[in-house]
Amino acid sequence: MNGTEINSTEMIKDIYEIQFPELGWKIHIDPTAFTIAGIDIQWYALIIISGLLLAMLYCFPRMKKFGVDSDKAIDAVIGGVIGGIIGARVYYVLMNLSDYKKDTFSASLIAAINIRSGGLAIYGGIIGAVIVGLTICGIKKIKILPMLDISVIGFLIGQGIGRWGNFVNQEAFGTNTDFVLGMTGGRIQRTISSGMQAGGSMFENGLNMVWEQPVHPCFLYESVWCLLGFVILAIFAKHRKYDGQLLLMYMTWYGAERAVVEGLRTDSLMIGSIRVSQAVSIIILAASVILQIIMGFKVKRDPESCVLYCNTPEAVAMLEEARRRKIGIEDDNEVIEHIISDDDEPNAAVHETAAENKEDL
Repeated sequence: MNGTEINSTEMIKDIYEIQFPELGWKIHIDPTAFTIAGIDIQWYALIIISGLLLAMLYCFPRMKKFGVDSDKAIDAVIGGVIGGIIGARVYYVLMNLSDYKKDTFSASLIAAINIRSGGLAIYGGIIGAVIVGLTICGIKKIKILPMLDISVIGFLIGQGIGRWGNFVNQEAFGTNTDFVLGMTGGRIQRTISSGMQAGGSMFENGLNMVWEQPVHPCFLYESVWCLLGFVILAIFAKHRKYDGQLLLMYMTWYGAERAVVEGLRTDSLMIGSIRVSQAVSIIILAASVILQIIMGFKVKRDPESCVLYCNTPEAVAMLEEARRRKIGIEDDNEVIEHIISDDDEPNAAVHETAAENKEDL
C-alpha cells in the first residue's frame, strides 16, 4: 500500500461481482461457464484452451520459416502441453507441501492431483513443457533452438490470454492501490479478510492489506505485457541473427515483467521471506541479458558461424521431403542429395528458402 489516501469500498454481497471503482465499472462473472451432464465447465479452462489454440494457429503455419516440420512438431506440442499441466501442478504442490499432507497417503495424493481446486504455477508449467517437449524433439530429431524460438512466441499468446482466467476467478491480485485501474470484487474482499486474520496466508507473509480498498489488477499487467511481447517478437522474428535469439528475448521480456509484478502479488509462493517466482525471474533476466551480450559479440565477430538453421541445406532438404510427403510424392533421393550436397556454391533451393524466410512471419 502506498502512503496516499485510498478510497474505500463497501462489502460486495455478490461474490461474483467485480468492480473498478475509479472507472465506475461493475461486472458480474460466474466462474462456471456452463454445466454438461452435471459437470461444471469453468471459464478458466475455456480461456486457457483458447489461448493454447490461438498460439497453435499462429505458430504452426510459421514453423517452416524456422526449419521445423510441423507434422513432427505436433507430437512435441501435445507432449509439452501435458508436461506443462503436470509441471505447473507439481511445482505448486511442492511449494505448498504442508497444505496437501492429509491423514492418509491416498488422501494426500487425491488432494495433490485435484487441480479443479486450483493451484498451478507458471514457472512449473514452463519447466514441465520444456522438459517433455524437448525430449520428444530429440526423439523426432527436431532442432531444439529453432523449435524454442517459435514456441516462445506462442507462449506469450497463451500467457497473455490465459491471465484473464485469473480475472474471472478473482485471483492473482496485488496489494492495495489508488491506481485508476485498481479493482475489487466479492471474492477478492473475502480472500483478503480471511488472509489477514491471524494464521492467514497474507498475515503470515507480513502483508498489510485491507479488504475495503482496491487492489492491483496483476492479471492485467501481465496480460498486456505478454501480448505486447508477442507483437515485438513476432515482428523481430524475421530479423533474428541466430537460433535461440527469440528464446533469450522472451526470457528477458518475461523475466523483467514477472520480477516487478510478482512483488505486488499477495499470493506468491514463498521460501522464508523470498518470493520464489520473483527470485527465479531475476535470475532468468540476468542470465538472458548476459547471454545476449555474448551472442551479440559473437555475431559481430564471426557472422558466418551463426547461420540460421532454416537457411541450411539440411533444413531445406528436410522441409522438401515433408512437402513431398504431404502431397503424396515419393522421395527423390537425387533431389534431396543435391540440396544437401557440399558444393562450393549454394544451390537454388537454399537461395530460394533463405529469401522466403526473410518475409514477414
